[in-house]
Amino acid sequence: MHRVLAGGPHILKDNATEDRGENARLQAFIGAIAIGDLVKSTLGPKGMDKILQPMPGEGARNSTTVTNDGATILKAVWIDNPAAKILVDISKTQDAECGDGTTSVVVLAAEMLRNAQVLVEQKVHPQVIIKGYRLALAAARQKLEALAMDHGSDTAAFREDLLKIAMTTLSSKLLKHEKHHFATLAVDAVLRLRGKPNLDYIQVLKKPGGSLKDAFLEEGFILEKKIGVGQPNVLEDCKILVANCQMDTDKIKIYGARVKVESFEAVAEIEKAEKDKMKAKVEKICKHGCNVFINRQLIYNYPDQLFKENKVMAIEHSDFDGSERLAAVLGA
Repeated sequence: MHRVLAGGPHILKDNATEDRGENARLQAFIGAIAIGDLVKSTLGPKGMDKILQPMPGEGARNSTTVTNDGATILKAVWIDNPAAKILVDISKTQDAECGDGTTSVVVLAAEMLRNAQVLVEQKVHPQVIIKGYRLALAAARQKLEALAMDHGSDTAAFREDLLKIAMTTLSSKLLKHEKHHFATLAVDAVLRLRGKPNLDYIQVLKKPGGSLKDAFLEEGFILEKKIGVGQPNVLEDCKILVANCQMDTDKIKIYGARVKVESFEAVAEIEKAEKDKMKAKVEKICKHGCNVFINRQLIYNYPDQLFKENKVMAIEHSDFDGSERLAAVLGA
């Protein structure tokens, strides 16, 4: 006996809906265009801020945010429309790759979809619209390349162009009232890299208090660490050794290990052997002729005392990024 299933097998979850044809296409257009309209009012120097109030029960994010950054707004908005989610991903990618223009890419994509909706309603096939957009992309790129000017050989003109770009970027940020000051700081910092693409070499230190104009670009390198007790605080024309080695072996590691001895004299002999090893290590370091030793790991009291006796400034526990950046600055 055969049974006929009316309407075919049920593969969707309970309370799930399915849209096809014109309804699905219309929902995609409406969702994407709505996202563009949401962030459009925040675009440009005259853009307005939005107050983001979290939904109840969001835990740690239960705080109100005031911002005009497109990526921040779209990350905080709850969206269930697939086309709108694609625009949010576009904004996140733009933020990760360039750090700016997050609102512009969403507004541009939404306006392109708005015009595409008009053509679709006129029975123009979507593939034809896509082909037209690609032709427009090629024409726009060709025109931009024709209008582009290369000031790479002129240092003054190149710096002026970078200042204009930086001030344009800051025009819609909270720093817009001091945009010339911060644009100058940013451009000078980037030019010091001399063409190197690694922006991690630029270190930003934040200190509470003061005003925006108090921000400055230091000529040298700042490593926020304390110098050893009794060691010189100021050195000029110094020779620096940057290392990542253990300087804490003057104490016996008793955690997770067992040491069986017959007397306290044996313990003293083990400690003396450890100290002799540390003294030999410090002597090897000092033989390099350095008068500043910067170590990524800790420096215990005994090696610190040895560095003091050798008139070497020792700095311990420098963070990994700081050590890498310092090594790049010194050319090590």
